[in-house]
Amino acid sequence: IGSDLTEGGGLTGGRSVIAGGLTMSVLVLPIVIITASEALRAVPQSLREGAYGVGATKWAVVRTMVLPNATPGILTGAVLTISRAIGETAPLILVGGVLGSGFLAEGNLSLLEQLRGSFTALPLIVFGWARLPGDEFRHGLAPAAILALLTLTLLCNMTAIILRNRYEKRW
Repeated sequence: IGSDLTEGGGLTGGRSVIAGGLTMSVLVLPIVIITASEALRAVPQSLREGAYGVGATKWAVVRTMVLPNATPGILTGAVLTISRAIGETAPLILVGGVLGSGFLAEGNLSLLEQLRGSFTALPLIVFGWARLPGDEFRHGLAPAAILALLTLTLLCNMTAIILRNRYEKRW
């Protein structure tokens, strides 16, 4: 079974974009679940009881009271989870991320071939560029890629803060 996975067999095609995506989803899924459950738990019980008091069904309470009031917390948790996933490197290395210098797949491959092909990520590219002997890589390209990754992470965090503040309810 091990040789199938390393030689491109199995469900994900071995070391592929699918394997990287599944690995990242398993990594961040607990964070999404915890933030969503905390957002749902943060909705005051008095809102639920008030809706039940006027004769709403359980589904109507969830649909009209709980979900709309928990949405800011759920959105914030989702955006922060994406922000965390952007900077993760170790799981991608474990599933076969390629230390390369390019982001784009070959244009003549079908979508399925691209998903089952090799992949890289910005943190892997930074690591590869920092190891190269040329000064243009270590003192030019690697710091620029680090700034791009940092900017992307900060934008995700800022988006989470804006979404939380925009939709936050004051009880």
